[in-house]
Amino acid sequence: MAESGLVVLDKPAGLTSHDVVARVRRLAGTRKVGHAGTLDPMATGVLVVGVERATRLLGHLMLTEKAYDATVRLGRGTTTDDAEGEPLESAPAVGARIAALDETRIRAAFATQVGEIEQVPTAVSAIKVDGKRAYQRVRAGESVELPARPVTIHELTVHDIRAGRAGQAGQAGPDGPDGPAKGLAVVDVDISLRCSSGTYVRAIARDVGTALGVGGHLIALRRTAVGPYRLAEAVSLDELAERYRVLPLAEAARAAFPGRVLTAAEAEDVRHGRRLRAPLAGLTALFDPEGDFLALYEPSGRDAKAVAVFV
Repeated sequence: MAESGLVVLDKPAGLTSHDVVARVRRLAGTRKVGHAGTLDPMATGVLVVGVERATRLLGHLMLTEKAYDATVRLGRGTTTDDAEGEPLESAPAVGARIAALDETRIRAAFATQVGEIEQVPTAVSAIKVDGKRAYQRVRAGESVELPARPVTIHELTVHDIRAGRAGQAGQAGPDGPDGPAKGLAVVDVDISLRCSSGTYVRAIARDVGTALGVGGHLIALRRTAVGPYRLAEAVSLDELAERYRVLPLAEAARAAFPGRVLTAAEAEDVRHGRRLRAPLAGLTALFDPEGDFLALYEPSGRDAKAVAVFV
């Protein structure tokens, strides 16, 4: 059996999260592999993959905050709110509006996205609508309208702001050198953000473009963190193929959750999923006296109850 643990990967562009999972299955020699939080094919960066028993940890990791670096293109919307979609028709006045944009207005528009907000997810998301993924319905030609839901943008920093024209060297997406929007005036904005799980960076690009009256979409996205797991510790698929290794389950749990070392008697109760006669501040990783990871427990009145037992 493959060793249980996490692999923190730096996902390359062009692969789906499912593609990455398939490769790790081959390397690990097991089908019991999953990931915490989907990354679109155009996106790169941190993808946390669980192997064997660690797959049960992934659902809890998906609830943690995430961090991204991104580039938003103002001047045109797309059907997917990113560079993989078809350009939407722009109003005749968009060129003049783009020319009138200044740094102050752009920064102010992004500032409205910070805090607890109601965000409408992009239509080509993995959210299920009547049992079917929204993106599957869109690709089948259906019109999908998703309700707004609360998300939190803890921090959003605007870095570089560059004016130019679509189709210039180095500019990606449907507005590329031979795209239908070649020559369109655009403004590219580099941002970084830290946000709650469930936040769509593509929706931020769309909503800022709408607020400024010029349209907007995402042309680059790199996830730099999932909870405690950072890009600095991520490995590429090529590196993993050269030297396959996982972050052991106990280390992964210590990094992601507050921890508590149990007495031998408490550990025996926890191994059987019994209530723990001790108060906890929140979701907590529990370890036996030897340091082996046993379970995740959460507060329940004056006691604590099992969320997931790993033995």
